Amino acid sequence: MIPQTVTPQYVPGHDLLSGKVVVVTAAAGTGIGSAVAKRCLEEGAHVVVSDWHERRLAEKAAELAELGKVHAIPCDVTAEDQVQALVDGAVEHFGRLDVMVNNAGLGGTKSVLDMTDDEWSRVLDITLTGTFRCTRAALRQFVAQGGGGAIVNNASVIGWRAQEGQAHYAAAKAGVMALTRCSALDAAEHGVRINAVAPSLAMHPFLAKVTSDELLADLTKREAFGRAAEPWEVANVMVFLASDYASYLTGEVVSVSSQHP
Repeated sequence: MIPQTVTPQYVPGHDLLSGKVVVVTAAAGTGIGSAVAKRCLEEGAHVVVSDWHERRLAEKAAELAELGKVHAIPCDVTAEDQVQALVDGAVEHFGRLDVMVNNAGLGGTKSVLDMTDDEWSRVLDITLTGTFRCTRAALRQFVAQGGGGAIVNNASVIGWRAQEGQAHYAAAKAGVMALTRCSALDAAEHGVRINAVAPSLAMHPFLAKVTSDELLADLTKREAFGRAAEPWEVANVMVFLASDYASYLTGEVVSVSSQHP
């Protein structure tokens, strides 16, 4: 039985990230990245927003600047030099780095029978290897600062479940989960926490544009609340993982959905 949909209530900030410097990748759109950046600002953080699309990034930074201290740095996470420049630029502008939110990812629907090597590689390079590049750069900066810090990765429940046409994306997100667990052990001796969220269906305009009504309806039926999540509901969990309230939590993948193994 699908429950009656209840409209979620947006909760005001409580300074969970007061004074912390946060970098958010893929933050120029209308989805989880921009929601995380907004929520981090509302929680008292100084935020560096990043994206490969420079015009949209500049527009988003101007919009978010009304909430607090924001700095925009363009970055393509498939380029190691740009990832390093992102971390270096954040430190140069705000003096340090405390949190890296790895949100960049690329999806798409294609059968394995028809998928090309390039299509497979691009999804893996952005979604999984891009997360690795940003994790590595952030960890090195945390160590250089003397340790401490948090990394929050955006995985997906599709890293656990099967879905037609999603072999490349599912493989990448399952890889993000494994990367989160293993890198957390590498980082523990430096006092760095690494966790991930696994959203299912977080509704925003771009997703609605590129996804069929039939698939959206099917995915919605799988959710315990009978509705898609709002991007800010996912952002709330990411902010918790970035905050000191999660001080003893590392190597975990938190399902922001009723779907999990």
